[in-house]
Amino acid sequence: MSRGLPVKKPIAGVQDVIAVASGKGGVGKSTTSVNLAVALSLLGKKVGLLDADLFGPSIPRMMNLKGEPDIVDGTGGGADEQNSWPSRTMRNAKISPDVGIPRAAKLLRPLTNYGVQCMSMGFLVGDNAPVVWRGLMVMKALEQLLRQVDWSGLDILVIDMPPGTGDTQLTITQQVPLSGAIIVSTPQDVALADARKGANMFTKVDVPILGMVQNMSFFCCPNCNHSTHIFGKDGVIAAAKEMGMSILGDVPLHADVCSTSDYGKPIVVSQPDSAHAKVYKQMAEATLAKLQARS
Repeated sequence: MSRGLPVKKPIAGVQDVIAVASGKGGVGKSTTSVNLAVALSLLGKKVGLLDADLFGPSIPRMMNLKGEPDIVDGTGGGADEQNSWPSRTMRNAKISPDVGIPRAAKLLRPLTNYGVQCMSMGFLVGDNAPVVWRGLMVMKALEQLLRQVDWSGLDILVIDMPPGTGDTQLTITQQVPLSGAIIVSTPQDVALADARKGANMFTKVDVPILGMVQNMSFFCCPNCNHSTHIFGKDGVIAAAKEMGMSILGDVPLHADVCSTSDYGKPIVVSQPDSAHAKVYKQMAEATLAKLQARS
């Protein structure tokens, strides 16, 4: 007897779910996710941010959040300490997550900063603790981060995806009805080759692509204002046109975008009047327009 694909189930209390993805690491996807989420919050939306990169979580640092989330009663009563999540093994990240999801589970309460509710594996493990898990463990942990967190009341949940097209991407696209995906890339040909693969993956699983973001499009010298296209010129714009997608944002390379992320103060709140913050705010407005057009 053949088995079909998993049935997609909406996340309780969440209206729209957006995946921010890239084919290759190091292109600024997490920085884009953070600033997009905060910008959406500034537009009056109730926003959540899920760090789906279990092996390299960066949302805690970028959102200036630390500590373990509180556990609250879920619908249907509490679970006993042994079976409730996060389990002790998951918090220590030494063996594996609790692969059994209790029927009457308790929920984790997201940590909040800048008006955005956040959840990350980084809250559950030590700063230098590696997460060494196989595919099944990753899939179960992701399911718990999606289903056993109190995401209720959100207009938009932004999922910061890990690079590539592996277990995490497959699990999320098969289990959650995504409202759309945003593809982030630099203009460099090497990055674009993987960005196309990422875009094709979402298309293959019937997830609409809201648009692409060209990150690190050029560097403007702060002394002489000369612009240098370090990673090539307008490669993402050309790729988006080729694939029939729109550009949601064109973000120049600037030290302030990097430093504000490292210090846990996203540029849209730490430098709200800067040119870079305005780009992210325009990106948020374009994303909302895309969501409204699809509703």
